[in-house]
Amino acid sequence: MLPDPYVSLLRRGALALMVMSTVVMSAVALAGCTAAPQPTPTSTGDPTPEITTLGETPDASETPSPEPVADISIPASCEDIYSAEMLSLLQAGNPPLNDPGVTMESTEVPDAFEVLASGAQTLRCSWGLPSSYGLATNVTIVDPDQASTVRDALESAGFACGDLAEGTVCRTQQTEEENAFGESHYLQANGWVSTRWINFGPQGYTEDVVTTLWE
Repeated sequence: MLPDPYVSLLRRGALALMVMSTVVMSAVALAGCTAAPQPTPTSTGDPTPEITTLGETPDASETPSPEPVADISIPASCEDIYSAEMLSLLQAGNPPLNDPGVTMESTEVPDAFEVLASGAQTLRCSWGLPSSYGLATNVTIVDPDQASTVRDALESAGFACGDLAEGTVCRTQQTEEENAFGESHYLQANGWVSTRWINFGPQGYTEDVVTTLWE
């Protein structure tokens, strides 16, 4: 039999071992209760959102400016409404320019003639002597309402109208017995070119005036 001091010592050692064992088991139990990290859910077919990229906002300085209105001014003289080639053809084919005896107007359409007679700024040019052979042209400055009035009047009178350059050209031609006569009109911006001719209508006449005035 062991002495009492030894028994007491052994009992205290056993108690210490029991306490340590309890602590270790508690730690293991707590460790077992710790929440394990959950796996990150993966996509099961949901589409990846499409990213829409907006274009760059254009710089104001890069925005194209509208084309300037093709207004014209009344030329200083009749010679200035023709190219050199057309002027030479007219001078050789049916002189003179602006004979005072020629009273033919550049249109016989009443509403169009009213615009001419309203005081609108006009340059009048005629070729030939007083006879049944010649032409008269007016270059006239018109406002939008006057231009619309002229265009409507020409279409109502049966003129054939279409596009020419950046404007509208309207023409008519008739024949009576041995005489041919007609009118040609061109409207663009603030300009109106009106021509009436009798037995003398050079090919490309109106086109030449248009090119010269709006070049």
